[in-house]
Amino acid sequence: MPDFLLLRHAATDWNERGLIQGRADVPLSPAGRDAASGWRLPPFAAGWTVVASPLGRARETAEAMGLVPRLDPAFIEMDWGASEGRTLAELRAEGGEPFAANEVRGLDFRSENGESPREVGARALEGLRLLGGNSAIVTHKGVIRALLASATGWDMRGKAPVRLLPGTAHHFRLNEGLSLVQANIPLGEVS
Repeated sequence: MPDFLLLRHAATDWNERGLIQGRADVPLSPAGRDAASGWRLPPFAAGWTVVASPLGRARETAEAMGLVPRLDPAFIEMDWGASEGRTLAELRAEGGEPFAANEVRGLDFRSENGESPREVGARALEGLRLLGGNSAIVTHKGVIRALLASATGWDMRGKAPVRLLPGTAHHFRLNEGLSLVQANIPLGEVS
């Protein structure tokens, strides 16, 4: 039963402006780089394989933490298609009722030319299965939320069963299915 520790990359300028990044390869902001340089994996993850999304913000986060990741496209962020670079407020205002109807589809929400959270979850879950052993994975909010949905049965309609806090990691275990062991494990500061 392999265990996985998933953490979201540190902040980018787009995060700070509320812009949807998706597959856009936006680098960490200076504040994000500084924050990540103080993060450390919890002691129980010492010696685990380290994996990161191929997007620069995930790789940069791992490297700022002193880690050497293997890049794996299974953990790349959800493709938001035509919505990348926009805010959710803009999309809701411009999209009106059709966008609202798409949002209530939960796991099956899909932005124009993008992918659904259900597809992200299937891709990431297969990626976990292929890793096989205990691994720490630097990834994206969309990937972690899709795996949280898989682990808890959340259909992404309404409030998430767990609020995923920034600067934390989330411990999952893969056996017959995926389960959430613990959410929001602090990424210890450098002493």
